[in-house]
Amino acid sequence: MYELKTKENESNVIEFIETVDSPKKKEDAYRLLDIFTETTGYPAKMWGTSIIGFGSYHYKYASGHEGDAPLVGFSPRKAKISLYFATGDPEREEILQNFGKYTTGKACVYINKIADIDVEVLKKMINQSIKFLKETYPDGIE
Repeated sequence: MYELKTKENESNVIEFIETVDSPKKKEDAYRLLDIFTETTGYPAKMWGTSIIGFGSYHYKYASGHEGDAPLVGFSPRKAKISLYFATGDPEREEILQNFGKYTTGKACVYINKIADIDVEVLKKMINQSIKFLKETYPDGIE
């Protein structure tokens, strides 16, 4: 059976941020840490080796695949900063229209730097993602 590699662990979030090479990206990571902590009310936790997550939920798909994931999170990667929000939320695209400069993948929104986005829209996106996950997985939120 498939085992999820990205699990919550006890690694230190600040120590991880301190390993970020780019001074500007490190500064943005600290700013995102503040924004996500304030907005979610959840403490930051490391998920895997490079994702900073906030809160968690347990999901189970129709296929039987299940696991745990952060409600929202981010990762200051070398190329871009990855922002993690709920997938499948019909309001996601509408909120992103006013977000600023970004690209998307299946589950991630990628930004170069915080200066490229509207922080108030980021907060709205964080709150909407958590609301969507609480509605979708009402018994799986921690």
